[in-house]
Amino acid sequence: MPNTYSQIYLQFVFAVKHRQSLIPKEHKEELHKYLTGIVQNRKAKMIAVHCMPDHTHLFVGFKPVMSISDFVKEVKVASNEFINDKPWMKQKFNWQEGYGVFSYGHSQIDAVAKYVLNQEAHHQKKTFKEEYLEFLEKFVIPYDEKYLFEFL
Repeated sequence: MPNTYSQIYLQFVFAVKHRQSLIPKEHKEELHKYLTGIVQNRKAKMIAVHCMPDHTHLFVGFKPVMSISDFVKEVKVASNEFINDKPWMKQKFNWQEGYGVFSYGHSQIDAVAKYVLNQEAHHQKKTFKEEYLEFLEKFVIPYDEKYLFEFL
């Protein structure tokens, strides 16, 4: 795209289906590398990634070469297949439908990257549900709580 310039920084947050803790800590780095490859293959730049056992944060320098929904769908489908091809768990792995995406300015890159990378310490004080609701309220996104989370 000649003469197309952009500065788009997006944080994506999505959960494991039924909010189960299925992402093994010992395989987290391998999944981070795989997710980074997926993001780069979609012409975006991974700034920070962190997978908790029940959810994932991606902070991405996004290029407007595809829609946000197509991007997330491709990331989730490819990583879902990657996880299911590994002998990490006995049951089938799936991401929950839906996601959160939040935009930031250039001056916020460092703070957001640190936030994403510091998830384990952050979640010692706050649950994923509390965190997610806080994002929706901070960004003034209307929601119906009954559609946010899918539990077993």
